[in-house]
Amino acid sequence: MLKEFRDFAFKGNMIDLAVGVIIGGAFGKVITSIVSDLVMPLVGLVVGKVKFNDLFISLNGEHYDTLAQAAEASAPTFNYGQFLTVFLDFLIVAFVIFMVVRQLHRFRKKEAPKEVTTKTCPHCVSEIPIQATRCKFCTSELATGTASGGIQ
Repeated sequence: MLKEFRDFAFKGNMIDLAVGVIIGGAFGKVITSIVSDLVMPLVGLVVGKVKFNDLFISLNGEHYDTLAQAAEASAPTFNYGQFLTVFLDFLIVAFVIFMVVRQLHRFRKKEAPKEVTTKTCPHCVSEIPIQATRCKFCTSELATGTASGGIQ
């Protein structure tokens, strides 16, 4: 069991996956910083000097000037500004991943069509070698060299 685990854990695909997860986590932090520190302040400035992380609705009916004041009073809040920031973060990450996968599919070599090596027996519908003149399953005589398996 230990040998099987070692073989599983140190296969190339598993190491590639681990590296991908680590890079993805770091990439996520960079995108989060870009959204919260660069994009949202600019959007807030354009919209009218709004700080998106402070947009909330107090659910207890009282008014608080900032989210920090509502949290200090232990008031339940609906933090839609933070949600907008996280959602924009998600959209950017999803778009970047889409673009990367799209490019990878472009560069991936297309597989050549596989050479047909078998045909179907028209009598018993079994797969047999294409050069066969007699079916090994039902012993019917067959026409040689047809890929479709039809009777000639």
